[in-house]
Amino acid sequence: MKTLCTICARGGSKGVPGKNLAEVGDKPLIAHTIELALELPFLDRVILSTDSEEIAQVGRDFGAEVPFLRPAEFSNDQVSKLPALKHALDWVRKDGFAPDLLVDLDPTSPLRLPLDVQACYRLAQSSDTDGVITGYRSTKNPYFNMVEEDPKGFVSLSKKGPDGAYASRQAAPEVYAMNASIYVWKTAFFDTCEAVLSGRLRIHEMPEERSIDVDSQTDLDFVRFLYQQRTTTGPT
Repeated sequence: MKTLCTICARGGSKGVPGKNLAEVGDKPLIAHTIELALELPFLDRVILSTDSEEIAQVGRDFGAEVPFLRPAEFSNDQVSKLPALKHALDWVRKDGFAPDLLVDLDPTSPLRLPLDVQACYRLAQSSDTDGVITGYRSTKNPYFNMVEEDPKGFVSLSKKGPDGAYASRQAAPEVYAMNASIYVWKTAFFDTCEAVLSGRLRIHEMPEERSIDVDSQTDLDFVRFLYQQRTTTGPT
């Protein structure tokens, strides 16, 4: 089974300008994901998709393939990740590489471990599975303590069970918060999918401390703290 790994990194981040090149530990944020991907023997090719020449050069320095700069129409913050992934998949196929699986690793989630990617890869092998996502057990639950506002400004519970509201959080169905860390798809399914959350998906649960996605300066500061803690005490 052939596997393509993509790492998608735009240059125009608004929440934290230049976040993909921000230092975490002794290297740029994106380098942590590239190095992890290159450690995994089941990832046959590791392609960095970016619209930034500066990010591209860092990617090359750390060993990723950067065979193209991503077209502008796939690089603005109003476009989902899917077009960029399809563009990368089309490119490698034209280059003579036909992967059976697509593994996408988000560069803003640097605290994942090899075992997380391995678990997603194994889950994706199931014949009844189209794709795998990652997440952690949410402390907020739409069946119990999350509300929505209606057009008149009144709030009510986001979701109810078949018999109405649940009396306790423990009785409510378990829910997960997506952490955007790892996605895996069978390429035969990915060719036809139109949304990330489609098809027959499974989830790999990660602990919350490995699920931080850098989307703000506070996230970046927390990732730096957790990374420093990991270098001292080891991963959890």
